[in-house]
Amino acid sequence: MIERNRSIRLLYIAIIFISACKNDESNTTDKPKNTTDTTQTVEGISLLSKITGIWNGPVTSTTALGSYTEWILDFRPISSSQISAKSELDSLDDILMSFFIVDYNGEQKLAYRNGGSFAGYHRIAYAVLDSTDETVDQSYYRFSDFVKGKTRDYVEVIFRNDSMILSAYTNKYNTLTTAELHMRWTATLMDTTSSQAALTNFSTYPTQTSAKDFSNSFANKTEAIYYDLSDDPYADSEQPYLGSTTVNIKFSNSLTYANGDKIYLVITTQPLFSGYIYNAANLKYRSRYVILTYPSNSFTFTQMHPGKYYIYPSYDNNNDGAISSGDYISSNFSNSFTVTEKANTQVSSTIDFTVP
Repeated sequence: MIERNRSIRLLYIAIIFISACKNDESNTTDKPKNTTDTTQTVEGISLLSKITGIWNGPVTSTTALGSYTEWILDFRPISSSQISAKSELDSLDDILMSFFIVDYNGEQKLAYRNGGSFAGYHRIAYAVLDSTDETVDQSYYRFSDFVKGKTRDYVEVIFRNDSMILSAYTNKYNTLTTAELHMRWTATLMDTTSSQAALTNFSTYPTQTSAKDFSNSFANKTEAIYYDLSDDPYADSEQPYLGSTTVNIKFSNSLTYANGDKIYLVITTQPLFSGYIYNAANLKYRSRYVILTYPSNSFTFTQMHPGKYYIYPSYDNNNDGAISSGDYISSNFSNSFTVTEKANTQVSSTIDFTVP
């Protein structure tokens, strides 16, 4: 029992739950064309391989959320020519990213879909690759607004070995003449094993098959940004392969709770415990996480990659922003579940144990 309590305490002192980055900007249904051009290589297609995996690193931000020390995104293929990742902060704030091949202006181009929710307000933006520089030591890719170009917004992605720098620029709702730094994420590749099942499923990834036809998607648009998601040319509901998970939390009657206290849900792709023995090295397998407020007892993770996961819920009893002695956790250290394609998985977990 002493060893069990010691392992629990080590885990929940070690895990720091940091909020995810959010952008502060927030029905056509073009059918995928699924064309494949075998005569030339789509410019920038190597990015689809380079970004595969779980990435973690600090964010410098000019947004209302500020800067923070950690942000995690789990990028995996969702078709033979598309990759995506999503992260949540709470029920009102989330962010998604996706890179995929499209048909546009008679060519196949690499595109970028970015957006999510900020304080409950939604936004989706699209950008197209307009600059590439690939060398032995570094790969550089720039995506700018499909309609207005880099004066409206653009994203730069730089890879150096197992590091990535993703910088986003915006002209702040057209109030500036040029786009200025919005956020910069400096990330390290933590894991590639979690994406192996998706790579096996899409055995030819990445191929030059277009995931979407954007030939007429932005006609009569002043910018490729959508605040009314009913007009989104590639809506969340159209995203292939992904599933969802609803986590239902139960609270033991033996513990006391107060409205407004924080509940943390962390999802990993490998277990953090072997029996009662905590494995700190497996923190690199964190894939999704969210912060809820008591008495909230349910949350649905959407656009989730199919595969096996482990859930670790906790209750911040002393409101210090970290899990430490006196806080509450689940005593079930092996609560695993499996997400399947285009389906919702239901998971239950009980918070029933006080951290020694």
